[in-house]
Amino acid sequence: MAFSAEPHVPREWTIQAHPRLLFLFAPVLATLILVLTLPAADEKQIAVYGPNITYSLPIIDRENREYIGLLEVLEPLGTVTSRSDGLHWKLRYNDVDAEFVNLSPRAKIHGHDFDLGANFLLEQGRGLIPVAALNYILPRILGSAVAFNPASRRLFVGNIATHFTAQLSRTTPPRLVMTFTAPVNPTIGTEPGRLRMTFNREPLVPPGSATLTFNDPLIPSATYSESNGVSEISVNGTVPLMASFSNDRRTITIAPTPQQVAAPPTPPAAAAVPPASTPSTPAAAVNPSITVIPPSRIYAVIDASHGGDDHGVTLNDKLAEKDVTLAIAHRIRQELEARNIPAQVIRDFDGNLSFDQRAILTNTAHPAIYIAVHAASSGKGVRLYTALLPAGGENNGPFIAWDTAQAGSLANSQAAAQAIGFELSKHQIQSRTLSAPLRPLNNVTAAAIAVEVAPPGTDVMDLTLPAYQQNVASAVATAIANNRDKLGAPR
Repeated sequence: MAFSAEPHVPREWTIQAHPRLLFLFAPVLATLILVLTLPAADEKQIAVYGPNITYSLPIIDRENREYIGLLEVLEPLGTVTSRSDGLHWKLRYNDVDAEFVNLSPRAKIHGHDFDLGANFLLEQGRGLIPVAALNYILPRILGSAVAFNPASRRLFVGNIATHFTAQLSRTTPPRLVMTFTAPVNPTIGTEPGRLRMTFNREPLVPPGSATLTFNDPLIPSATYSESNGVSEISVNGTVPLMASFSNDRRTITIAPTPQQVAAPPTPPAAAAVPPASTPSTPAAAVNPSITVIPPSRIYAVIDASHGGDDHGVTLNDKLAEKDVTLAIAHRIRQELEARNIPAQVIRDFDGNLSFDQRAILTNTAHPAIYIAVHAASSGKGVRLYTALLPAGGENNGPFIAWDTAQAGSLANSQAAAQAIGFELSKHQIQSRTLSAPLRPLNNVTAAAIAVEVAPPGTDVMDLTLPAYQQNVASAVATAIANNRDKLGAPR
């Protein structure tokens, strides 16, 4: 980490000691630093979640806007220096140069001009940018995907989000098992009718729905919320609840305290419906962190292509396709749910699924439509693909040929692609509709399309622009909502 010679308010202490002493006292030092860097409860802050570090920074109010020190945002993430020359403030992060001018809304980053939306402020050598500009400025400087939620003041750098699932075990008494994709260490508090888990340091992101309903008399529901740089899960209970950790703090089990009287037996669950016949899965099992929502709740399944060690196309030396597809998939889900269309992202983590696994998860969920998301550095705008079915493989009786499972839904797929193309044109986004043997489209029994997003212009980094991603996602969601009657209900 390189510090600028310009004066600014330091956010961390530098501790020098013998390496062996640091090793022995590392747990104590980590706790001390965490306490020292936690903000006051009433202080407005931004939480930054990076690949190897999480930290909080204060928000500064200027000109009736929220500002933040850009140097302080970048210092923990890489090598950064800055200097001021009169009204000009220049910053260098790794090999990227940026230049700002005091009281000007324009900035130059890596040779390109950008609008900050409000004036840049230079105060005693410290460069302040509007908080709202982080979504546009940081991807250009960092060269990686950035997601910033201004409402909750949480900023994610790269694909580092922690996801979770919640399942109620209908034992006596019941147990709510919450599984996280990374270890967590929340602050836990209880109050009458509620157990609260507050996550200060973890990049926890919301599930498909902010409210989870379990239909249990003792643990009826849970809610997810986030604000001022922290996230919180509240579990509602009609009796006092307690939480316990397991699986290297990746699992939290919530149950009534031992003093509580056992709940009356619940009615027996309805008999499970046998799953539809599917081909044998590959040797790798489906990732256990994926939860398939019951069929009645899913209308659209969204699939972020690639993942894990499959990076997809290398869009540039700092940007992989897998990160862009996951970001766009999340935005499509949010846009659909904003239109009261239940949706699920099946590759909602940085891991890889085989084509067969993706198709099996989709067919098991019985959605009305499947949307695969891809990204490309070549071309311009969006390419929409539907399946190109091979000859043969006729369906006989109740059994469906795997390689032509899409046959019965191909007309709906083509209609959906045309509708999305029309909506993209209304959003001033170029599009083309094509047919291709693109797996797993052929194996999906619902309407199935692939949305391949290319930059709107010649700069591949435009793929990371939140405004562009949101524009594409909005067009896709609007087209699906407008054609919901034609696509039909989930099967």
